[in-house]
Amino acid sequence: MLKVVVMVSGGGTNLQAIIDAVDNGTIRNTEIIGVIANNEGAYALERAKKAGIPSFVVSPKQYADRAEFNDALLNKVKELNPDLVVLAGFLVKIPEAFVHEYNHRIINIHPSLIPSFCGTGFYGLHVHEAALEKGVKVTGATVHFVDEGMDTGEIILQKPVMVEKGDTPEVLQKRVMEQAEWKILPKAIDMIANNEL
Repeated sequence: MLKVVVMVSGGGTNLQAIIDAVDNGTIRNTEIIGVIANNEGAYALERAKKAGIPSFVVSPKQYADRAEFNDALLNKVKELNPDLVVLAGFLVKIPEAFVHEYNHRIINIHPSLIPSFCGTGFYGLHVHEAALEKGVKVTGATVHFVDEGMDTGEIILQKPVMVEKGDTPEVLQKRVMEQAEWKILPKAIDMIANNEL
């Protein structure tokens, strides 16, 4: 059984996709053992509660500096002892010590086809605004391993999504979630849980 900790910052739609996929058997041999948010107002915590998953808040506001927060975050994950850490809209750069401790055991979902529209500053709606500004005809989502860089880790899965005439960043964001993110993130977890990667 693959033990998974999901890390979130906001609404938790990708967390919900994972919870649903575990429940309906799309993700096999997997148990979500905890949800960690860096923000106590994250609606994702409510989703975890409804699903009966233990949840924790480790917020930078609770610590004197970034180094203390980084240590606390890593310690909380170590305490839960997962096989895999899933960043599902977690808007915090993972510290190097954390990356080294969980080498090739942290995955992230990013709302573009990496290497396009990724790296520092490219998160949430910013990604879709940039894609529309550039006039791309195809965007999508990427699941990748997390390394020391920002969206630079080895790619696991990608799924393209067509940009349509009249798209706003919000409309495009919703389509990318529905057609790509909520499909490939559960699939990647299932592949890892069943040694298909």
